[in-house]
Amino acid sequence: MKCTTRIATASLAVALAFIPLSNTFALPLADAANRPVPRVSATPAHQALQAIATEYYDAVARFEPIGATENGDNRYDAQLGLSISPGKRALQFKLYRDFAKRVKAIKREVLNAEDRLDYDILRYELRRLIAMERFPEHLLPINQMDSVPVTLANYAGGQASQPIGTVTQYDAYLSRISQMPAWIDQAIANMRDGIKKGITQPKAIMISALPQYKKLLSDTPEQSIYYTPIKNLPASFSAADKARLTEAYRKQIAEQIMPALGRLAAFVEKDYIPACRTSTGLGALPDGAAWYQARVANATTTSLKPDEIHAIGLREVARIQSQFEVLGPKLGYNGPAAGLPVWVAAQPKFRPFKTEQEVQAVYHKLNDVLDTKLPLMFTLVPKAKLDLRLEPELSRDTASDHYTAPAIDGSRPGVFWSVVTDPTKYGSTGMTTLFLHEGKPGHHFHIALMQELNLPDFRKFGGNNAFTEGWALYSETLGKEMGLFDDPAQYFGHLNDELLRATRLVVDTGMHAKGWTREQSIKYMRETLGYDEVAKSETERYMAWPAQALGYKIGSLKIVELRHRAEEALGERFSLPKFHEVVLSDGTLPLALLEEKVDRWIAQQQ
Repeated sequence: MKCTTRIATASLAVALAFIPLSNTFALPLADAANRPVPRVSATPAHQALQAIATEYYDAVARFEPIGATENGDNRYDAQLGLSISPGKRALQFKLYRDFAKRVKAIKREVLNAEDRLDYDILRYELRRLIAMERFPEHLLPINQMDSVPVTLANYAGGQASQPIGTVTQYDAYLSRISQMPAWIDQAIANMRDGIKKGITQPKAIMISALPQYKKLLSDTPEQSIYYTPIKNLPASFSAADKARLTEAYRKQIAEQIMPALGRLAAFVEKDYIPACRTSTGLGALPDGAAWYQARVANATTTSLKPDEIHAIGLREVARIQSQFEVLGPKLGYNGPAAGLPVWVAAQPKFRPFKTEQEVQAVYHKLNDVLDTKLPLMFTLVPKAKLDLRLEPELSRDTASDHYTAPAIDGSRPGVFWSVVTDPTKYGSTGMTTLFLHEGKPGHHFHIALMQELNLPDFRKFGGNNAFTEGWALYSETLGKEMGLFDDPAQYFGHLNDELLRATRLVVDTGMHAKGWTREQSIKYMRETLGYDEVAKSETERYMAWPAQALGYKIGSLKIVELRHRAEEALGERFSLPKFHEVVLSDGTLPLALLEEKVDRWIAQQQ
């Protein structure tokens, strides 16, 4: 939720968000509204369902332990997993099929309301996971947006999702990086197999990825980013622990990790990039059209077709640009509406920063303002705090501003990571809407709260992209009601970010379903959004993660639709805090189940 939560990671929420699902599975209507606490049921059906749910979550977390870490579950921090191994992958899908049979054997009608919701979501997830088996994503183990070596490097400072502060945590991180050489060798073997089968990444995104892998190399173990924990050894550690850990890290990095990273960088540069495809979209691969449709269904939790989403995107682009006609003169711009983003991007006054600290100060001030305004809109809020941090230097060139979940035990807060590669180029107009999305009430109010709800682990640490990103994008719209967009520059930033999400619907479906080239996408984004270099990185993001970016706008449009439906039906009885509670109080739901829940709430209020 990565994911995304940080989407550049293999987190459980994100892993599920990227796994294709079947179009043929119709969701039963959900029966849970505001679930009672605690969950009390002792029927055999309840016990059987919860046993399956527990085993299922554990199986997924052990298969993708980095996913558990990213979502705040640190019980698997010593494990890396080898989910890209064809053998392990086959065994995992067999597990999923076995779980699906066991769930199907439970009679749904004998379950109580809250168990039925667990049942529906579990069946939904298993069906989409099983549908993934058809598509060989393990042959595409790395790209410029996420890879295990870069993710583990980002953990090295101990400030990200994997804490490194106690002796046990130091041992866990050492154990995890010690498993990386085997992962790298499996990834290389998979990519060689992919070359033979004509299943490779687009060449352009691997050219963008290569500098990351080279940057991980170092002349000595002490210079390696993976040695960072040893440079930060707590004074409280015993002399024996300090000596043991220092020697173990140095030996592992020198003898295993650096040679493996050298193999990876050399393979990518000399063998893989020359063999990579020059095409752009997923549709160019064998079975690519079905592969992309499955990802679309998964990312949106709908049965929408790429052509339908493309049309929605074009309509949204036109609607938002029409608002630029009114806004432009307030900013001092009197040209064509479509040219407003380009004009704003060229104005030095909207890039006022000289240091990273100046950027951070704006976010801290906004955070304080929201603390006074959000209580009027929300009564259901997370207990976990939100911290504001700068993105680690290693990943700044490819990362986007993002959120990571708090630790489930409360030892680490939720974090909003701002990516400041060059403060003099950091635009000020989009900062408010960005923080509403990645910070609060966006990802933090949803993801941190979900961990505090009385939910089974597979829901507490899982999710789907349409709800997760749809809620965050909907949260941006609340800025207008709070008066945060009274400044025309900040309102432009909000509209322009909304335009980005609409543009994604156009270019993602364009590249993966309509044959658009990378260059076509970059050109369209530049002309529509006024972006320059960002158009390249955004386009390459969608190339690396087909359909992931579709969930934002599709999910947001559904939540806005449901709110309008409730406002019209309830009139003066409509309560915005209560509506938000209804949306958030069961954690992440597929959109069909969310709609049924809101409709039930409306009927109860009437």
